[in-house]
Amino acid sequence: MPFIPHTDREVAAMLATIGAGSLDELFDEIPPALRNAPLTGVPAGLNEAGVARIMQARAARNVPATCFLGAGAYDHHIPAVVWELATRGEFYSAYTPYQAEASQGTLQLIYEYQSMMAGLTGLDVSNASLYDGATAFAEACLMAVRASRRPGARRILVPRYLSPAYRRVARALLKGQGLELTDLPVRDGRTDTAALESVATDGVAAVVVMQPNFLGSLEPADALTDWAQARGALVIGACNPTALALLKPPGQWGTRGADIACGEGQPLGIPLASGGPYFGFLACRSALVRQMPGRIVGGTVDGEGRPGFTLTLQAREQHIRRTKATSNICTNQGLMVTAATIYLSLLGPVGLRRVAEACHANTRELAATLSRCPGVTVPFRPFFHEAVVQLPVPVAPVLARLAAGGILGGYDLSADFPELGHALLVCATEQRTPEEIAAYGTALAAALDAPAMAAAG
Repeated sequence: MPFIPHTDREVAAMLATIGAGSLDELFDEIPPALRNAPLTGVPAGLNEAGVARIMQARAARNVPATCFLGAGAYDHHIPAVVWELATRGEFYSAYTPYQAEASQGTLQLIYEYQSMMAGLTGLDVSNASLYDGATAFAEACLMAVRASRRPGARRILVPRYLSPAYRRVARALLKGQGLELTDLPVRDGRTDTAALESVATDGVAAVVVMQPNFLGSLEPADALTDWAQARGALVIGACNPTALALLKPPGQWGTRGADIACGEGQPLGIPLASGGPYFGFLACRSALVRQMPGRIVGGTVDGEGRPGFTLTLQAREQHIRRTKATSNICTNQGLMVTAATIYLSLLGPVGLRRVAEACHANTRELAATLSRCPGVTVPFRPFFHEAVVQLPVPVAPVLARLAAGGILGGYDLSADFPELGHALLVCATEQRTPEEIAAYGTALAAALDAPAMAAAG
């Protein structure tokens, strides 16, 4: 069946009704240069059995590998019950619950999610939610500019070691509105607080603190928050939610706390799944809530005094205000939020803290193991969850040799941060065992063997 299931007779009847001679005439206002050429490369359709055979053949090409790759997406253990519940029909196909009288279950779940995320970030209000962490970061920047009442405040100060994905998405969404991302000075893998005055010019709407930053290094969040707010700028905390089980939450940074927190929710029960779908979280102080995009669910009582839930502050949304909405790309990633809510409910504060502690312990052991290989150093400490490892040779061929041995060795930093040299970002979540970490050390030593590297070209 074609994607648009209209017969030729139905199309002809529609054209006759509106007085158009053809589909081309219907769209004659679109310049030819903007029209797509016919899709000549699409193969003929297959039946269900044929499609199943293709998918089975492609799935068979997957090779099991031990994952030491993080860089924003993490191989955490997900209890089986998370997706057993999330894929029930009541949740799996649920859309934004506009009709409260028919959506109390979904609304209560979102309310519980928001409550947990507000508690995790130490802020007053959470939404539910955005496409992914990068989108949430871009929306946090737009939100900060809207909330800033300083004339001409169009600059956002960001860490040099901000996630490259966050940077790319933010630039794409902000450039059309004349907003600029400016890097903060760095030293030893984190923001250099002694050199902040070099960027303390007029027009700064917000300062971003990524904790931990993309390299896994811990930023001086308290000092950066106080410095920014003393100069009238808002503070955006970009956070790993697992790290918040151990580290001080953004709402407690500095004297007053960060104003906005955002990040990627994938660590909270979402599988890697070849890159998605994920979800972004966004929280803020109550004074900024009318500038926050996304759905917000509030608790209330009905006419008989019984507790209930409903969408609130909808005047900010695109289905109410069109172009005057706080955002026209925000969405309720309902299925991902459902999984995250179940995950957080199962683990609780103690369980999430244990996950974070195990990740930190494993990454420390991994860094120590790899640093025993000839020529390998770990330049930046302290770190959480992942760490930078500098190699004596280019990273790409080393990763290729590791992959051939069933090890996803990490993220090559040389393209995004060439100043770090032959640098590799490695990660060890609670999933990694001592035997796997030791095996990585042995494999890396072999991959760095000079004759072998020379033979590999």
